[in-house]
Order: sequence, then C-alpha cells, then structure tokens
Amino acid sequence: MPVLIVTVVIHFRPDQPKSEQVLAEMRRRIKAGDYKPGYPVPGEPRMAEEFGIARRTARKVINALIDAGLVYTVKNIGTFVADPKTGGPPEQVVPESAHEEAEAE
Repeated sequence: MPVLIVTVVIHFRPDQPKSEQVLAEMRRRIKAGDYKPGYPVPGEPRMAEEFGIARRTARKVINALIDAGLVYTVKNIGTFVADPKTGGPPEQVVPESAHEEAEAE
C-alpha cells in the first residue's frame, strides 16, 4: 500500500530559524493529539519532505523533541510520541479504532 505524504505549507518567518518553527508545529501536533503516545512521528526523511526542510534541520527538530521528553527513539525502529507522564514509552498503546469507539460512546 503506498504511503501518502502530505506537504505542509509553513510560511517560514525570516526572523526565526526554520528548525524552531517546525519544532513549534511538531509540539503543537503532539499536544493536540495529532500524534498519540506510542505512535510514530515522521522520521528525518519524511519530515524534511513534509516541511520542505533539510534533513539536518529535521534531525535538529527530532533531537529537540527528545530533549524535551516529548518523543523517544527505539534503535533501528523509529521515533515515537512519549507518554506525557513519564517521557518514555507508554505502558499500553491504544489502537486508533479504540479511540474512535470511546469517542462515539
């Protein structure tokens, strides 16, 4: 199944580094629940393509998210949203369908 990559248009402000602007957007998405605990966030290549930034900039953003305790990495697997209470992997990852069922009740 092909992966759909959506390009987000951020009108980068010239007075602020792109990495800070993308970091703010990623923080917003995590806090808003667009990316849920235990689920992956875009890796360097996908983030670079999605935001139209260099991979080096994407790496800087991911490292800042790790430092802030918002995401964690699993070697050779990927980067995932951290449990907000622990800053690490959640005890349980709830499937998306369970979220939708709970909201419907």
